[in-house]
Amino acid sequence: MIKIGDSASITKTFSDADVRKFAEISGDKNPIHLDEAYAEKTQFKRRLVHGMLVTGLISAVLGTELPGKGSIYLSQSLKFCAPVFIGDTITATVTVIKVREDKPIITLETLCKNQDERVAIEGEAVLLVTE
Repeated sequence: MIKIGDSASITKTFSDADVRKFAEISGDKNPIHLDEAYAEKTQFKRRLVHGMLVTGLISAVLGTELPGKGSIYLSQSLKFCAPVFIGDTITATVTVIKVREDKPIITLETLCKNQDERVAIEGEAVLLVTE
């Protein structure tokens, strides 16, 4: 039984290979992600991991841990708070904040933090629980 306060996390260190694979799959070949010389000229001074690649960790924890298999996304809000760089270790944590009594629908806080505990992405997910 899922209840308010239930939480789960997943952690991943993002590599150059991850970024390049995501660029190929998604078609997002923005040089801020792929070109070191270009990135050095930006305010960030180095390449960034695609924000949507990082948010994939949220989907991973929702689909495998909480609520787990068979869960279906209904919505997800996202706020990108800090950059994620290649080599950063990100922990995505989801926490149940609302459970509907009339339907198998839950709302979860979603957070992605780097190895320094800095929030990179925050948001809220609504899911249909099928199992």
